[in-house]
Amino acid sequence: MASHSSTLTARERVRRWVTLETTSGVLLLAAAIIALVWANSPLYQSYIDLTKIVVGPEAFHLDLTLGKWAADGLLAVFFFIVGVELKHEIVAGSLRSPKEAGVPIFAAVGGMAVPAIIFAVVIFASGDTAAIDGWAIPTATDIAFAIAVLAIFGRGLPRAIRTFLLTLAVVDDLLAIIIIAVFYTDHLEPLLLLASVGVVAVFGLIVRSRRPYAWLLLPLAFVAWALMHASGVHATIAGVLLGFTVPAMAMHGEAHPRTHHYEHEVRPFSSGIALPLFAFFSAGVSLVAGDGAASAIFQPVVLAIVLGLVLGKLLGVLGATAIVTRLTPLRLPDSIGLRDLLPVGFLTGIGFTVSLLIAELSFTDEALTTGAKLAILIASGIAAILAAAFLRWDAGKLRTRDMNLDDVPDTKTQVIRDARDVSDEDYED
Repeated sequence: MASHSSTLTARERVRRWVTLETTSGVLLLAAAIIALVWANSPLYQSYIDLTKIVVGPEAFHLDLTLGKWAADGLLAVFFFIVGVELKHEIVAGSLRSPKEAGVPIFAAVGGMAVPAIIFAVVIFASGDTAAIDGWAIPTATDIAFAIAVLAIFGRGLPRAIRTFLLTLAVVDDLLAIIIIAVFYTDHLEPLLLLASVGVVAVFGLIVRSRRPYAWLLLPLAFVAWALMHASGVHATIAGVLLGFTVPAMAMHGEAHPRTHHYEHEVRPFSSGIALPLFAFFSAGVSLVAGDGAASAIFQPVVLAIVLGLVLGKLLGVLGATAIVTRLTPLRLPDSIGLRDLLPVGFLTGIGFTVSLLIAELSFTDEALTTGAKLAILIASGIAAILAAAFLRWDAGKLRTRDMNLDDVPDTKTQVIRDARDVSDEDYED
C-alpha cells in the first residue's frame, strides 16, 4: 500500500484529502464561518445580494437563486451519496443483520422522537404556535461533522463506536428523507413525479448494465432531478432514489460493488464543493440586516431547537438504547458500553446540514428562519464541544472485558488510532 500511495497522482492525492472525514468537516465549518462573518460585516448586503442572484432557464421553472440552487441542486449530490450508502448498508453492510442493526436503529428513532417532542413542548409552552412547523429541525444529524469530531477526539476508543454512529446516522438520514418527502411537500404534480420516477428507473437499468457510461447517466440524473423539482417533492429526494438504484453487490466480474465505485467517484465533489457551498449559502445568518434581526436569538424557536439538538438527541439515544437492551434480547455490539453512548448522543446533536435544509423548508417568515438557523449553529457548536470533551473522558477510562454486558467476553477489537484511521476506505479504480 505504501508503494501504491507514493505513485498517486496529484489529482488522486487531492481526491483522497477532500474525502478524509476530518477534511470534510473542516471545509463545512470554514464555509459556515466565512458566511457568518461576511453576513454580519459592513459588506453584509453584498452577501445577501449574492444569495439572491437568479440563474437558470425560466421556461423549465429552473430560474432559481444561488441559495436555492445550493439547497435544491448541490445538496441533491450529497443525498445521492446518502442513497448509495443506505443501499450498501441495507444489502451488504451494518443494516443487513437485524441483530447487529437493532440497537442503533432504535437509538436513531429515539434520537429523532425526543427532540421533536421537546421542540413541540417548548413552542406550545411559549404560545408561539406559528413556529410549530419546524418540529423536524432538531431531529437531523450531520454525518460529516459528527464523524469528523469522532475522528479528531476519539483516538483510543473502539472502532465499533464509529460503526455504531454511522449506522445510527444512516437510519437518521433515511428517516429525515421520509420526513422531508411527506411533511415538506407543499403541492404535488403526480404526472411529473411519475415521470421523474420513470427516469430514475431508466437510470437504474443503465447503472446495472455492463458499461454504464457517464455521458448517459449524468443527463438522466439531471432530468430526474428537474422533474422531481417541478413535481413539488423536494428535489433532493431524486438524489436518494438515484443512489438506491446503484447495485450493492459485485457484478459483471467486477472486484468491488458499484456502490463503492460511485461513492468513490462522487464523494470528492460532494465533500469538497457541494456541501461547503450549501453551508456557505445557508449558514450566513445576518443579525445586522433588517429591522429587529438581532432579536431573532430571543425567539422561542431558538430555545426549542437548542434544547432539542443538545438535550433531546442525548436523551433519545441513551433512553432508547437503555430500554431496548433491558427489555429485549438485543445488545450493544462488542466493546461498546452505555457510557460510550454519552459522547455518541452529543455527536448526534450536531445537526447542521439537514437541519439547515429543514429550517428553510419550515418557515415563510424570514425572522423565524433566521432564528432557526442561528439556533442550529449554536446547538451544533455546543454539541460538538461536549462530544469532544466526553470522547476524551471516555478514552481515558479503563474498559472491562464485557462492555456490552451480554455475558460474553468482548473479542479483541481495533481502536481509533488517529484521524486518518477513521477515514473512508481506499478503493482502487
